Amino acid sequence: MNDDSFQKDVLNELGDDKLAEIAGLLGTDAAGAQSVVASTADAFAGGLTEKAENASPEEAEEVRAALTEAADPPLQGVATLGGGLGGLLGGGMMAGMLGKMAKPVASAVAKKTGLPEASVTRAIEIALPVVLAVVTKRATEKRNPEAGAGPGAGGGLGDLLGQVLGGGKK
Repeated sequence: MNDDSFQKDVLNELGDDKLAEIAGLLGTDAAGAQSVVASTADAFAGGLTEKAENASPEEAEEVRAALTEAADPPLQGVATLGGGLGGLLGGGMMAGMLGKMAKPVASAVAKKTGLPEASVTRAIEIALPVVLAVVTKRATEKRNPEAGAGPGAGGGLGDLLGQVLGGGKK
């Protein structure tokens, strides 16, 4: 299933050290932390897809613009060495969009896992720059210049999100 590849990319990018940090925050083992990160990745992917599919034309354009910007990051060289929150702050529109989704995602993941929302929120703070990095990397790799050219935002945007997120419609 393509959804799993987005999860795997997020987990791989996160790395063992950050996964161990998340496990410590959640009071769980590596498998528990992986489950929370996978649920978080799914929730962000689903949230972006839902935002695009149920969006007004203006909101759909915001998602399209954020994906386009993510696929063509303007910073090069030393300016990209921010890392951590610096990397997130440099993420532009997509970072802002994911940042706005963080609280609802934390709520949903906490409800699904039974973990305290405050702990899940802290874990998401660690995972969010990684989710942004994976979305940016995938948008860059999957960029299709024709995808943003047409006036119809509906199916074209859904297709673009499907390419970037692996079709995470659930």
